[in-house]
Amino acid sequence: MKKLLMIAVAAVITNCSLAQTMNNKAMGMEKTVTVGGAPMYPSKNIVENAVNSKDHTTLVAAVKAADLVETLQSEGPFTVFAPVNKAFDKLPAGTVENLLKPENKMALTGVLTYHVVAGKFNAKDLIAKIKTGNGKAELKTVAGGTLWIMMKGKKIVIKDENGGMAFVTIKDVNQSNGVIHVIDHVLLPK
Repeated sequence: MKKLLMIAVAAVITNCSLAQTMNNKAMGMEKTVTVGGAPMYPSKNIVENAVNSKDHTTLVAAVKAADLVETLQSEGPFTVFAPVNKAFDKLPAGTVENLLKPENKMALTGVLTYHVVAGKFNAKDLIAKIKTGNGKAELKTVAGGTLWIMMKGKKIVIKDENGGMAFVTIKDVNQSNGVIHVIDHVLLPK
């Protein structure tokens, strides 16, 4: 009986190890992009990946404060223009802290959803839209605002409703529910 129990335990351990090895191999086979020091896995959703980027801690905190986690974990698809921490640092002093206050949740939600477009648009799609628009294309955001995209050399540039500009610094970070393009400035609606 003791020998049978040891065989059963060994079988369970072997199966668990095999499953973990297969899972690790599956994750390793995915084409990842490194953002903020962490690999972004196409099999994970926007939130599951963003929380691992050390360059997006401010954005993640804002998404949590605005109660947008569930939305950005949903099926989508979404195209997210994701500002890095340094982009938030460029805002006037106190702006981020003020937006994170519970009484400013609606304004925070407006700013965050201004960075989201319904549908999945990789860089190739965005460039095609720019070419079709003779050098400029318009995108409607989930917030109901407008962004304009254009090219400056080989870089995609996004212009907000106030004339602010952001460059895409890392493109095509594929997610299970869309795509992220990392940007260097926060986009602001009117």
